[in-house]
Amino acid sequence: MLPGVYLAYQKNGDTYYRSSITYKNKHISLGSFSREDDANTAYTEAGKILTDSELTIDTIFAYHTILKFDKVISLLNFRDNGIYFKNPIYLRNNYFVYYISKSDELKFDIDDLFYYSSHKIMRRGSHLFVNDYGMQVNILSRYGIKNYGIAGKDYYFANDDATDFRYSNIIIINKYHGVTQYLKNEIPRYKVKIHINGNYTIGTYRSEEKAAIAYNKAVDLAKSHGINKNFPTNYIENFSPKEYAEIYSKIKISAKYLEYLAGL
Repeated sequence: MLPGVYLAYQKNGDTYYRSSITYKNKHISLGSFSREDDANTAYTEAGKILTDSELTIDTIFAYHTILKFDKVISLLNFRDNGIYFKNPIYLRNNYFVYYISKSDELKFDIDDLFYYSSHKIMRRGSHLFVNDYGMQVNILSRYGIKNYGIAGKDYYFANDDATDFRYSNIIIINKYHGVTQYLKNEIPRYKVKIHINGNYTIGTYRSEEKAAIAYNKAVDLAKSHGINKNFPTNYIENFSPKEYAEIYSKIKISAKYLEYLAGL
């Protein structure tokens, strides 16, 4: 067999070729191929990537390979940073880049390295997600942003770079269900709405946390009047159970909303 190539067999008995390389005492699988020549080419390309200093993370995009792009990134990172990741991750100074494709790269804090080294990021339109325990999980959920969060309304990127997911760059505006922030005389106010066959305004509040509690109270009232909808509820960490209960009992709810419930 040609260097770096191993003969393998499918379940039906058909043959194919696997390619691998050993670098710094690590055995790295390079993929499966239908032709022996292609498997050998992958081995040759991997050897060049691991030894040619002219091939860098900035020049590799012009280097056309039979190797899959994510494998190329993994090899480069292993060569330059001494850590091998199966996912296409390249370590930078105090952050890392996750390459979805040659033209699609995302930046993350090192704190997220363990998670994304074992969770593959996928894109569907503008939706970025990972498969976690069989579920599609939006990567924005790691920042407390709800699935229906809208960029520019519920959150924004401080440096206007929508590919920069470092925590300091993501500014959350509306973090609670049913609560929307707006400015009145340059002072933040929080409007609460609940959706029941249309949107009903619950009230406007000076505190985001109190607005979140008002939404929870509106949900509880809806359920007590027989509305069996799967409403999300807000979890507020800032208050003790006693403080929460006191605010909950005193918080005012829109009279119009109460009239609507009474008429059901």
